[in-house]
Amino acid sequence: MKQSLTRRNALCFGAATSALTALPALADTTPSSMALPLKDLAAAKGLRFGTAIGMRMLADPRVRELTIRECNIIVPENELKLYVTHNNGPTEYNFKPADELLAFAETNHMAMRGHNLFWARDEYTPKWLKEYKFSSKAEAEKLLRDYIAAVAQHYGERLTSWDVVNETIDPKSGEVRENAFSRVLGMDTLRIAFEAAREHMPKMQLVYNDYMSWEAGNENHRKGVLKLLHWFRDNKVPIDALGVQSHIGNGFDLMAGQVNQWKDFLDEVVSLDLDLLITEFDVDDQTIPTSDIDKRDAIVATVGRLYLDQMFSYTQTKDVLCWGMDDKYSWLQGFTPRKDGLPLRPTPFDADFKPKPLYDAIAAAFKSAPER
Repeated sequence: MKQSLTRRNALCFGAATSALTALPALADTTPSSMALPLKDLAAAKGLRFGTAIGMRMLADPRVRELTIRECNIIVPENELKLYVTHNNGPTEYNFKPADELLAFAETNHMAMRGHNLFWARDEYTPKWLKEYKFSSKAEAEKLLRDYIAAVAQHYGERLTSWDVVNETIDPKSGEVRENAFSRVLGMDTLRIAFEAAREHMPKMQLVYNDYMSWEAGNENHRKGVLKLLHWFRDNKVPIDALGVQSHIGNGFDLMAGQVNQWKDFLDEVVSLDLDLLITEFDVDDQTIPTSDIDKRDAIVATVGRLYLDQMFSYTQTKDVLCWGMDDKYSWLQGFTPRKDGLPLRPTPFDADFKPKPLYDAIAAAFKSAPER
């Protein structure tokens, strides 16, 4: 039987005729619903649970406490991106912010992912690199390899996984984006990045990370990612996993999830012997028309649960990271504001750090997930 999300189904959360009522009822959002932290519920099924965290968040003791209690893996929000680590020319590096995050992780017995070695979009590339005049392909390749070597040598095997290349597929055309390196090296840019990462981090999980999603409107993006993954395999590029960002509803109708098409996409990914990671999970309620918080939270939880259940049905899914645990620091507040001006509610905890129905949805999805 074909499944799909519809606006009517999601808005009719709790109605007996809704297609989504097959999901188990969500628990009340009370302290008793947090008896076991999410990291423990995940670990019971062979998964890890965590969040993105940045220096702006780390300064808030509430964020620190919440992260320590609920998470066993973190990823830097921006602190390992090229425009932070390598922003002032080919010989200058800045690892201090990421080092502080890693120290926080290690002190509290959490793993840390690396995000990312190369964000393949000019708008997120340091000005010096966009303007750099490469004398040859050899010089461009050397600069890319030297950068990855410097990062790898600084962190060694202290991290658990790296997004080697981030967002190189244009979502509209499905084609590989042009960037500062590819204008000189072409597709070899991607091969070189992964080869350099494997050379200097032979035991590291190497990931391609992108935001293709399950909503209608992502068809070309998904096709482009699959084409790229096949190119990686055909060219023996050393890649271990696909990072599925999972910004649900971001830029698309939250209730337009294409469940069957998403299954076809995931089936093809895992057929290439790749693991799956949920790297940046949140549920954007920008397009939910009601201002009623209870209704919005119920819709967010329902859609989030349906999505996680499908992702967890693949035992290749090993890590789950939210892109922020609380509404107060969610990047979406400024990126996709609601027309009515109300704060977004896309994360497991509200702006006062109280758990919401999405928290219970995540917990329930872990409890019902198959072991891996």
